[in-house]
Amino acid sequence: THPTQWDHEYLEMLLDHEWEVVQSPAGANQWQPVDIREADMPVDVEDPAIRRMPMMTDADMAMKVDPGFREIAEAFRQDPERLDDAFARAWFKLIHRDMGPKERYIGPEAPTEDLIWQDPVPAGATDYNVEAVKQRIAESGLSVGDMVATAWDSARTFRQSDKRGGANGARIRLAPQKDWEANEPERLARVLGVLEPIAADSGASLADVIVLAGNVGIEQAAKAAGHDLVVPFQPGRGDASQEMTDTDSMRWLEPLSDAYRNFLKKDYSVPAEELMLDRTQLMGLTAPEMTALIGGMRVLGTNHGGTRHGVLTEREGQLTNDFFVNLTDMGYRWVPTEANRYEVRDRRSDEVKWTATRVDLVFGSDAVLRAYAEVYAQDDNQAKFVNDFVKAWTKVMNADRFDLEP
Repeated sequence: THPTQWDHEYLEMLLDHEWEVVQSPAGANQWQPVDIREADMPVDVEDPAIRRMPMMTDADMAMKVDPGFREIAEAFRQDPERLDDAFARAWFKLIHRDMGPKERYIGPEAPTEDLIWQDPVPAGATDYNVEAVKQRIAESGLSVGDMVATAWDSARTFRQSDKRGGANGARIRLAPQKDWEANEPERLARVLGVLEPIAADSGASLADVIVLAGNVGIEQAAKAAGHDLVVPFQPGRGDASQEMTDTDSMRWLEPLSDAYRNFLKKDYSVPAEELMLDRTQLMGLTAPEMTALIGGMRVLGTNHGGTRHGVLTEREGQLTNDFFVNLTDMGYRWVPTEANRYEVRDRRSDEVKWTATRVDLVFGSDAVLRAYAEVYAQDDNQAKFVNDFVKAWTKVMNADRFDLEP
């Protein structure tokens, strides 16, 4: 009866009356109560002397007649304070969900409790010996492809749209991520089985060790190509638990495609190269950063399932610019074979040299992306490519490190 103030009369109105379908003035179906007393009718917002027949929609009726919703409605009616708290929490979630974890909040009204929909992550250690951990990883026997692919899979879920996902928390080892097709569950379990003891023995979080392993793989691949470098690293990631993980909402982060590892779960109506751009903008990458990363990931042997598509090099495992050199070489022609697949053939002998996908071809066929590719294909730009790859890689690995923001 007081439509402009907070109270709980909605539930009383809904549950205490029987309702019938009537036609609105516009001819639509709506619900109104049967035999309602005038004293129970809502007052007009502008003139309290006027009372109007209440109207409900099918959505309102669901709260009354659906058994599950009815149980919740009855519980709220019996405990109004519970409704007040639930509404406040739901409202807070609605208007803050795209702001990320509570570490990003400022001001005295920010809540201090951990809310599961914020994907909480405990603080990680920073006082362990990073070089000793890197040495153990290097001696573990893992391949460059295994180390780089696992670190990438852990970090690529980051979405700048709502600040969810990323490597912090090592949720790649938890449900549902550990079972995602994009993460190659069997390979992932094997790699984590090697990295977990290293984390346990060193005092580092597994999240840190996963990223460090990727860095080690890149450093090894760069050295094999003649470039001595150290990939930047910031310790302090933590390991989330399964209890800290909202499993149901986490499933929406599952990659259905990943051009960086030449993965496509199935053929979609959206072209693969457009899916590539979507994931790229979600991770906050620029077009040149995307180009450098894809060219590097191809030659490092990180393709999903070990496929050879787009591996345009004879030196797999070395961080070279071969992908771009061979992509732009006019001595080859690209022949479509099936949906999303191409053969790269020698123009003179017609011999099949490599296979590739649409996301490989677009770096040669799109004018803008080809311009970036030709820069990296130059003989005197090998060092530039390696440095740009490392910068873009580090950006992805640290995308969810909000504790590092100035």
